[in-house]
Amino acid sequence: MPTQDQEFNGKTILIVNTGSSKKKFIFAKLKKMGIRLICLHREKNWAKPYVYEWIVAETSNHRESLKNVRSFLSLHPEIVIDGVLTFWEDNVVLTAKLAEDLKLPGIPVRIAQKVKNKALFRTFCTQQNLPTPKFFPIISAQDIDKATQYLKFPIVLKPSFGASSVFVVKVGSKSELESTYEYIINIIKNHPEAQEWDDFTLLAEEYIDGHEVDIDMLLQNGKVKFASISDNDQTAEPFFIETAQSIPSDLPEQDQMSLIHMAEETLEKLGIQNGCIHFEAKSTKSGPVPIEINLRMGGDEVYSFVKGAWGVDLIEYAVKIALGIFFPKINKPALPLKYITGKYFLSNHSGIVTKLDVLPQVSPTHHRWLEEIHVQKKIGDPILVPPEGYEYLGWITVSGRNGLDAKKNLRDLEKNINYEVSNFRLHSSLGRTAYNSGLAFAAINKDMVIRSAKLQKVRKTSFQNQRSLRIGVIGTLESDKPSHFSAGQEVQQALKQLGYRVKFFEAINISKMLQEIRKSDIDCIFNTCDRIHNSRLLEPHSAALFDILRIPYTGSNALTLSLCKDKIQVKRLLNFHNIPTPKWDYIYKYRDTIRHDLKFPLIVKPALTDDSMGISNNSVVTTKAELQKQIEWLYEELRMPILIEEYIAGDEYDISILGNDEKDIRVLPLTRSIFTDLPDEYWHIYPFEAKNDINPVYEKIRVEQPPKKISKKLLTLLTEIGVDTYNALNCFDYGKVEIRVDAKDNPYVLELNPNPTLGKNDLFASAAQGMKMDYPELLEEILYLSLERQKTQSSVLL
Repeated sequence: MPTQDQEFNGKTILIVNTGSSKKKFIFAKLKKMGIRLICLHREKNWAKPYVYEWIVAETSNHRESLKNVRSFLSLHPEIVIDGVLTFWEDNVVLTAKLAEDLKLPGIPVRIAQKVKNKALFRTFCTQQNLPTPKFFPIISAQDIDKATQYLKFPIVLKPSFGASSVFVVKVGSKSELESTYEYIINIIKNHPEAQEWDDFTLLAEEYIDGHEVDIDMLLQNGKVKFASISDNDQTAEPFFIETAQSIPSDLPEQDQMSLIHMAEETLEKLGIQNGCIHFEAKSTKSGPVPIEINLRMGGDEVYSFVKGAWGVDLIEYAVKIALGIFFPKINKPALPLKYITGKYFLSNHSGIVTKLDVLPQVSPTHHRWLEEIHVQKKIGDPILVPPEGYEYLGWITVSGRNGLDAKKNLRDLEKNINYEVSNFRLHSSLGRTAYNSGLAFAAINKDMVIRSAKLQKVRKTSFQNQRSLRIGVIGTLESDKPSHFSAGQEVQQALKQLGYRVKFFEAINISKMLQEIRKSDIDCIFNTCDRIHNSRLLEPHSAALFDILRIPYTGSNALTLSLCKDKIQVKRLLNFHNIPTPKWDYIYKYRDTIRHDLKFPLIVKPALTDDSMGISNNSVVTTKAELQKQIEWLYEELRMPILIEEYIAGDEYDISILGNDEKDIRVLPLTRSIFTDLPDEYWHIYPFEAKNDINPVYEKIRVEQPPKKISKKLLTLLTEIGVDTYNALNCFDYGKVEIRVDAKDNPYVLELNPNPTLGKNDLFASAAQGMKMDYPELLEEILYLSLERQKTQSSVLL
């Protein structure tokens, strides 16, 4: 007879979805068994060390997943998949489809769909005369009246799909049912696993009073090869949060046999022939009642519970079932190998973990009864408990000579585990959130807690640990220049090279972008967004969105970004601060008059744009007739206020600046543009054609970086004026001031760009190279400046 290693050696299993990293023990076990793993997941992740090949697909899209698996196998004819498995509830149906498609052992798709949909499962139980509570599907709010007429309170309201008691709520009256319905409908679509669900139909059913248990079963060829019952302590109602569990069950032997017979009958009538099953049920005065069936191995402590108590390795047997390797019925010993009890670390409210101490005594070295301890959160992490979410900090399992002894050992160990969760209140020093106003504000509270936790994480991150942060880059995928990467893409690539975990968000479909950001785990945003809906006028709104979401971001806020697009307001502020700028005036309508002391030539600009939009060689005028003609054309073309200022002949200087206050502000080497090589008929300006590489004549503009043959006095003056402008307009982190210098070395500020393009070949990055700062180093410096600013800036401004 072959040994276990020989049974599995050379076998290949397709694992559907890695799940979270808390499933790592499963992958480690499979690799140790000699199994070759092919993993179907939306991306390569923490499971890389255990996976032989990846098939990348969004597992919520079954058609894409099936297509990509078939494509992979056609490209790799040398690979034969021997079995398909999932340990993740939301991928049970896809796993069934793959097993059917690959003609491998598994659960039929129609059965998987029936079991996963709680409403269909309840209907099936009723048709098969299996015990089931009275139930009523709630498709819309109009069904609530019918449900209350048909059912008796208390009622349990739950989604037809989902697992882990998510959005399962006990209600005692019609008004509670109505408010709970609104709560679930308003928050359910943002749940991370909801994208795997077929619909958001809710199910109302009469509450079952009884002893809740889990039945873990192994089925092969229609026969139950093993069954184990563990007890669940009283759940924390009304949200049915699991608190503690123990194995073996304390129920009388007769009640346990009734539960197993009920589970076996249910699975037989469903037509389930093969699988590692986690069956949830209640033992009531009138007999056992099925709650739901998970067609995969149970999560969290289930594996260690069953292995510790009975010596049965559910992972190994799940693999055997998936591979079609026969094994005989497993006879449990008369007494368990161990009595094990476990408990979840729960918080009474949502908030941020502010204390988490697990003393050295909580280790197998100091306490021989300790089985497992898993801590899933760390200090500074958000924790969301009902109604905002369904999380816990971790769990612990402890064994003993009997059930009572195990519980005593658990109580002794618990004394060495201390944790605190900050309960948010308005104006809290740790963050801000809405008051606890019940179910109605659950979605708001959830979002605020998560964002406040991220803000605190950012504020506490040192420069040495900066690369541990997850960065979101906001920008566009299209470059203004053909065959070039966009600045956002270049920022993403450079940060990845430095070791940051980076995710790109495209500012095209804003509702989609916001949804993706809210679902993501990013800590900070690197804002390279220069347009929204392809409009540069909407650029400032990106920062406003990040402020609303309370996500730290690089660069200036929405107020500064908006202000600097309004050339008229910028001129007023420059005059107020006595910063030199060309004489100017403005009009709102083309028939308005302007001041008479302006001297020709004049330049006519749209007042609410940037990037030289609306500026051409015709924008410089020398007579009143030309002036009026240009005003009329510009007004008809753009329908916005118009700025008229005196044209300053001379070189143009770009003053690139990093920093936020006197301690860290630095001026990068200046850049000078010299226009004297342009043909005589071209004015010495940067029109739209020049900035967008439309007219090759503007390639004759000579750019010096740093400027040559510039006096120290002028260099100092330009630097001081640039910094004064940067501060006067309240610029953050980085920016670029444009200054004209006339023939007498008199400087005149033209404008401030608070969000200059940060591509690796753009002017700002080139200026940084003059300080021996390479492109990735510049980006990391900007990120550092932003993070440092978060530590001192009022949360009201974030």
